[in-house]
Amino acid sequence: MVKGTTTVREQMVRYLLMIYTSAQTWGHPAFLRTPEALSMSEEDRAGLTAQAEALIEEIVESGELVGGETLADPVTSKTIRVRGGVPVTADGPCVEAKEHLAGYFVVDCTSTERALEIAARFPDALFSAVEVRPVMSSSGEEM
Repeated sequence: MVKGTTTVREQMVRYLLMIYTSAQTWGHPAFLRTPEALSMSEEDRAGLTAQAEALIEEIVESGELVGGETLADPVTSKTIRVRGGVPVTADGPCVEAKEHLAGYFVVDCTSTERALEIAARFPDALFSAVEVRPVMSSSGEEM
């Protein structure tokens, strides 16, 4: 690399896109299980699915998609806290909430605006929330 220049890869920031849903709409894909989506025509629901598939294809082809997973129902989770040196395990997610983390994607983007653009295009953003958060390296700097 020439001194004083940066590559496109070095300009990328890694973001975690967290998709949230309620326990009532749990399942994959969560956006199709919302009351709003269930009230849509079959054709409109197919359009949402096509939108999601096209977005995934786009970010795979652009090299922005690092990875992602769908998470199991929050009722299957366990939370552990150590208090006074004693591990205490509880059933369920760590916080009481109406919405739960349903899945996530990790993307490398040139800007926060691009990460927000991608997040807004997930159909889940129409009915629930997609949180966008920069990922930090072990040195404490954004990746």
